[in-house]
Amino acid sequence: MTEKNAKILQRINAYAEEKLADIDPQKTPVSFQLETLKPVMQEIANEEGMSLEDMFILYMDLASEAGVIAEKKLQDDLGTAGTSFSDLANILE
Repeated sequence: MTEKNAKILQRINAYAEEKLADIDPQKTPVSFQLETLKPVMQEIANEEGMSLEDMFILYMDLASEAGVIAEKKLQDDLGTAGTSFSDLANILE
């Protein structure tokens, strides 16, 4: 992830933490969550000279990439990198 993209993701996530702080993401429709993020995404899209749709796609890609990085870090921290779920379950027995 480039530094520029990391800043975009951080900016959207900070906005989300402020505006969506009181909701349960499991019970709140994704459409509502995305509609709430629309102002900051539109603002960034305008600054970057791209469409809102392209910003949405970029955000989804960046969020997915950040999720993969976080999962890898967790596995590394736990010493379970490359271990399957079944193997982990057997270790815990």
